Amino acid sequence: MLPAQNKLTSSVQFRTTMRKGRRAGSSTVVVHLWDSAESLDGTGEKGEVASFGGPRFGLIVSKAVGNAVIRHRTSRRLRHVCARIAADSPELLTPTHHVVIRALAGSGQASSQDLERDIRHGLRKAGRVRTDK
Repeated sequence: MLPAQNKLTSSVQFRTTMRKGRRAGSSTVVVHLWDSAESLDGTGEKGEVASFGGPRFGLIVSKAVGNAVIRHRTSRRLRHVCARIAADSPELLTPTHHVVIRALAGSGQASSQDLERDIRHGLRKAGRVRTDK
């Protein structure tokens, strides 16, 4: 399970991550990645942000994925993958990173391994994580 300290909780956090962050997609997910230490005023300077517990993740699973059973199963799989990635955070993401994962229609039929591969690929493609994984 994904700990509360690793969850995006407000619509402002989701909106900022999706608007300010980098985006990378695959056939099953779209990954939005934003470093919350970046300046919000557009100057490009790093801001001072206190972050506790590591990177934060948020999920968007729409009705396009499938019925309620499939959506909930997909959400559980995505949360599990995010928890694994958060556990690897010193190697993959800094504590100031915010990640929003939007599940696409194909994610309902994808296995957990496929979802993890696509999310890690999306994070690498966004250019913010090391590619040695």
